[in-house]
Amino acid sequence: MKASIIAVGTELLFGQVANTNAAYLSDKLNHMGFDVMYHFVVGDNPMRLKDKLAEAFKDTDLVLTTGGLGPTQDDLTKEIVAEYMGAEMYLDNRVVDDLTEFFNRHGGNMPENNMKQAYLPVGCTPFYNASGTAPGFALQKDGKTAICFPGPPRELKWLFENGAGQYLEQFMEKKMFYRVLRLIGIGESDLEMLLMPLIDGQTDPTIATYAKEGECSLRVASQRDTMEEAEAAVEEMIAKIDELAGNYIYSYNNEDLNEVVVRMLKEKNLKITSAESCTGGLFASTLTDVPGASDVLSTAYITYSSESKIEELGVWNEIISCCGVVSAETAEAMAKGALERSGADIAVSVTGYAGPDADEGHDPGEAFIGWAYNGEAGSYSVRTDRNFRKWNRNYFMLRMFRTVYLLLRQNTQK
Repeated sequence: MKASIIAVGTELLFGQVANTNAAYLSDKLNHMGFDVMYHFVVGDNPMRLKDKLAEAFKDTDLVLTTGGLGPTQDDLTKEIVAEYMGAEMYLDNRVVDDLTEFFNRHGGNMPENNMKQAYLPVGCTPFYNASGTAPGFALQKDGKTAICFPGPPRELKWLFENGAGQYLEQFMEKKMFYRVLRLIGIGESDLEMLLMPLIDGQTDPTIATYAKEGECSLRVASQRDTMEEAEAAVEEMIAKIDELAGNYIYSYNNEDLNEVVVRMLKEKNLKITSAESCTGGLFASTLTDVPGASDVLSTAYITYSSESKIEELGVWNEIISCCGVVSAETAEAMAKGALERSGADIAVSVTGYAGPDADEGHDPGEAFIGWAYNGEAGSYSVRTDRNFRKWNRNYFMLRMFRTVYLLLRQNTQK
């Protein structure tokens, strides 16, 4: 079944609010086997909403709307959808009771305009909202279906998971299963060429490549009569991908690199430390975003100045004087010093010029990553592209994670 999503709200057009609802719904619908054909964003304007509703229903049989179900005068999605589908409105007593209880629970009198939310289209399937005040609903006419959600993402997700998702199951023609693989060390175009024997002429399963900063993703999907058949087809294709690109795959389950690194450190019972200059603690912060990172993080150093590198990490002044603050020698010395002083098992470091201006003869975007692990140490240079990466500190941080991941994987394979 083909679907469209219409996000309603002038704040979306002004860029004041990100349209995360459309991404969430597309993901859910894709997983259920629906083909999402269009995303529309329209302001709080009844005429434009009518036009987009007609346009969406012209090419698709299912239209999902988000926003415009609240109590104010510019919340008109429900009324416009009901008018388009030829439905009158009725007062839903359960919504009245829910609204009354909500305001009593929060110790306030209900403003009169909130009663607007208690009116629903005749013949609709209501989705009562335990996460907010505005209910959602589904309405069908002549083979066309509209499903309307409130705008707040928390409420939309709750309604999808507690009613709308189950309602949509009646339209599922086939079952879809997919997995997302994450890869590092290869660009999207090179990855596509590597997998061309599988991609060329593909029907089902399908392989789609996506580029992200510092890595690539692969989405392998199949639609079959049963979920078991779809899953088996995806697993068979992943085995073929693994033969061609296995050296680049770091996750078969759409995990971020920091999650994988924390898991590998836990499995090996290792402690990590970091020494950061130009990234200012970004690596350590991203590491601690992962639940359970306290089991693996020993100590993290932020040594922005030359003096702090000398005093806190024991980097020799002669190394900095001879080779420079931004150098392979300094990066390696930082990693060694962090490892020794923290008592950790593995260390990673970075020193560089993130820009925007050149400094001491170094171009912005130049850095060195250092490491120390298992009795060995080393470093390598990293340069970000002036035009495409904008001297991005985030890219240096990703290279630190990549370094740790490769060291741990290499040690596993020995």
